[in-house]
Amino acid sequence: MAAAKLPEPSGDWAFFLDIDGTLLEVAERPDAVHVDAALRRLLGALEEATGGALALISGRSVADVDGLFAPLLLPVAGQHGIERRDARGEIHRHAFPVEPLRRVAAQLGAFAAAHRGLLLEDKGHSIALHYRGAPQFEAAVKEQMAAAARALGEGFELQGGKMVFELKPGGRDKGVVIEEYMAEAPFVGRKPVFAGDDLTDEYGFGVVNRLGGHSVKVGPGRSAARWRIDDARAVRAWLAAWLARFAQQAQKH
Repeated sequence: MAAAKLPEPSGDWAFFLDIDGTLLEVAERPDAVHVDAALRRLLGALEEATGGALALISGRSVADVDGLFAPLLLPVAGQHGIERRDARGEIHRHAFPVEPLRRVAAQLGAFAAAHRGLLLEDKGHSIALHYRGAPQFEAAVKEQMAAAARALGEGFELQGGKMVFELKPGGRDKGVVIEEYMAEAPFVGRKPVFAGDDLTDEYGFGVVNRLGGHSVKVGPGRSAARWRIDDARAVRAWLAAWLARFAQQAQKH
């Protein structure tokens, strides 16, 4: 995507970045991704240049994100906002009834084991059933996850994504956590910029649009985002270009 298709850079941005499909290309399995040293350096430099106004907004757990990006320890919203580490390092977790989710996880684990190519990802506070390795089971996966959502009741919701369905407690999403960050230092007073590629990122795009920020859709597909960029490689180049322009200016202040 040409640079003209992206917003004019500004030094007052607060960055919110999805990981899979945005900073990293989507892999066959969540545990198959690799974070290289160049990306760690880029994010570390961005955090410094923005005065800490950089957060990763992911469907992964906070612990998983920390493992991927170590030794970096950034503000992170994990499991679509069910858990969130703020810029001070404090962890906020959404309270919900755990036992029903544990029972459903066991049932879904048995279902995945009986269907070759499916992958159950139990994140503790949410459960994802991936069918990227067996797309022929899409309808069966959707039916199984919908039945599990009905069994869990009103406090939980079913969420679709790229080759995945996920069960999670209701009332939390990527838009909610972006709004929470924007009410806290060092994000408050800045312009929110959120880049994401999946259906779950649409919640974030809606909030960022309402706050007058820049929503950036990575890749093809219908979206509420106001801007477009091709892929993870282009995202990283775009972030590096912003950094080259504003890092020196930030250091003077």
